[in-house]
Amino acid sequence: MAKDAVRVLVTGAAGQIGYALVPMIARGVMLGPDQPVILHMLDIPPAAEALNGVKMELIDAAFPLLKGVVATTDVVEACTDVNIVVMVGGFPRKEGMERKDVMSKNVSIYKAQASALEQYAAKDCKVLVVANPANTNALVLKEFAPSIPEKNITCLTRLDHNRALGQISERLNVEVSNVKNVIIWGNHSSTQYPDVNHATVTISTGEKSVRELVADDQWLNGEFIITVQQRGAAIIKARKLSSALSAASAACDHIHDWVLGTPKGTWVSMGVYSDGSYGIPAGLIYSFPVTCANGQWSIVQDLKIDEFSRAKMDATANELIEEKSLAHSCLN
Repeated sequence: MAKDAVRVLVTGAAGQIGYALVPMIARGVMLGPDQPVILHMLDIPPAAEALNGVKMELIDAAFPLLKGVVATTDVVEACTDVNIVVMVGGFPRKEGMERKDVMSKNVSIYKAQASALEQYAAKDCKVLVVANPANTNALVLKEFAPSIPEKNITCLTRLDHNRALGQISERLNVEVSNVKNVIIWGNHSSTQYPDVNHATVTISTGEKSVRELVADDQWLNGEFIITVQQRGAAIIKARKLSSALSAASAACDHIHDWVLGTPKGTWVSMGVYSDGSYGIPAGLIYSFPVTCANGQWSIVQDLKIDEFSRAKMDATANELIEEKSLAHSCLN
């Protein structure tokens, strides 16, 4: 029996990430090859013509799973009855800009969009915030959409997770699908902590720890962490544009695993509402290792945390506390 179509909203849909993301959703990459979708695309009025061009291309691609397209600059029309929301739209960070430079602009954008989701979206909608500063934007959204359950508001750190997998794969010259259980702790920023202490690689003789196979703690505790932390900036420097293809792919991975579940024995990184696990202050949106089943995520518990990791995890939590305070000052 055919499934009912799921309504998926992409904000900032005429932008670079949106342009990479909407065909992936329409092709079934996000929700599976048998799940029909109706795409809602929102952008600002100056982008209306470009947005209509994206709609034309979606129609021209003749995606079998795509059952309808709503392309609009009206936030109420965009948010009505949506089941999944990918919040890509925001004031973009440009070369040389600090995250704090974009905070006040994004706070006002997220306040307006959260209010519309609160009133018009499906009550069980799942929200993924991509636009930076993603963790704090998600917190702002939670504040202005109080009826959306806190477990349904997340932010994207899967991009950083995938970057970490990619770096290990390159270093060891193994297929990236054989590397698993890296962790991104904390903020989607240059303070995030990519942790390989629990990560493994499947090789011909079985499963081995990443630390054992790399056999270079100096690289793992230094260059590897910095490369993952700074990867976004490196791509901006190379492309003169932010990472769009990889961000769109990671957004699909995030929603796919959240809705359809993580493979047994595997966890992924998601920015989620802290419940105090691992000593991280409750009420922050912080990236943890999670497993997903039946449309729900759960933080992986009882992982051993060494002194080096503890310091890194606390440093990125402290940045999030500062960002939360700054966001509140922008709201007042």
